[in-house]
Amino acid sequence: MKIVIVGAGFAGLKLARSINNKEDMDVLLLDKVNYHQFQPLFYQVATAGLDASNISFPLRKAFHNSKNVRIRLGEVSKIHPEEKQIDTTAGRFPFDVLVIATGADTNFFGNENLVKYAFPMKSTVEALQLRHRLIEVFENYLKTNDEAEKERLLTMVVVGGGATGVEVSGTLAEMKTHVLPKDYPEIDFAGMKIILLEGSDRTLAAMSAESSRQSKLYLEELGVDVRLNTLVKDYNGQEIALVNGDNISSATVIWAAGIKGNVPEGIAKDLIVRGNRIRVNRFNQVLGLENIFALGDVAYMETPLYPAGHPQVATVAIDQGAVLAKNLIKMSKGLPASEAFEYFDKGSMATVGRHKAVVDIPKPKLHFGGFFAWFIWMGLHLLLILGVKNRIQVFVNWVYKYFTYDQSLRLLFKIADRKDVHL
Repeated sequence: MKIVIVGAGFAGLKLARSINNKEDMDVLLLDKVNYHQFQPLFYQVATAGLDASNISFPLRKAFHNSKNVRIRLGEVSKIHPEEKQIDTTAGRFPFDVLVIATGADTNFFGNENLVKYAFPMKSTVEALQLRHRLIEVFENYLKTNDEAEKERLLTMVVVGGGATGVEVSGTLAEMKTHVLPKDYPEIDFAGMKIILLEGSDRTLAAMSAESSRQSKLYLEELGVDVRLNTLVKDYNGQEIALVNGDNISSATVIWAAGIKGNVPEGIAKDLIVRGNRIRVNRFNQVLGLENIFALGDVAYMETPLYPAGHPQVATVAIDQGAVLAKNLIKMSKGLPASEAFEYFDKGSMATVGRHKAVVDIPKPKLHFGGFFAWFIWMGLHLLLILGVKNRIQVFVNWVYKYFTYDQSLRLLFKIADRKDVHL
């Protein structure tokens, strides 16, 4: 069985590792980068708490002893379901089974200005670009005497009150208090504004009402200006225009307001639903396509427990990859797929800052926050990170930051223009 897996995120990597070295299975794992990215900690890379290498794991290292998994770097250009072939920037590949695990990207809702001027965080590269921007803002502040420009530079706006928006807002607030005044003693950071804009009536809307209330309280304790029921209309790089008619002058807008699935060309339009997700059955099989499957954020599956589709979180993707692996192993032996997928929510969590986190557990129904929740959040994320070395590096960085209130990675790299160099 020739299996092509497109995407080495949580779902694709879990599937590939689960069928690694299985007989009668030839696996091609395709991704546009040669490493697995631990997305939940992108915001810590962006705010200089962790290095990009701390949350990245080389794909080839994961399959050092593999006899049946091959890795190629490239992006999908088109799927040909009838021909059982896929066109990529690395060439054309035939398949018996195709698994689409391409994840999701930032949803700017069609606003080209936001695409151009706002900073998303859906990849390691984007997190590093935001880190560069944050450092550049303070360096530029020291160069100007224009008071209006100084205020604009010191106003940072985070759009979206989900886990990413809450976490990056809290981290910026802690940097404002404990880190930045040491780096830039000439700047009065009392004038620095961190504004969180959320379109709904609460932060962490996917979590319990108590978690929403507590996370908002934590943010406000840290000095974040939380504005609920506030929608962004446009951003021109200088000012944010809000739907209510207000404007906010800001040099840095961090966009964490929505995601959309990365659907490759070749999937019929009638199979794509809201959020740019591919409709699949209980076996993650794309409807009407016997040998094509979709996993994780790009898949839309309706089940009795989740009639509107599963949440787009890492645990769903990992569980779907594990279940599909069992079914593919059966199919490779000539047996029908027999294990239907259902997601059993083990809980959700988010951190706002030091000793400030929230955790919801569905069964038994529990909520807790504060230091214990923060400790649980750190422990779980350490377990989910791939590689012993990465776990040690992350742990050491967290311990260092805990005792020093410092992040040691605030480096501004200038890349020379080398147009004369050709690869």
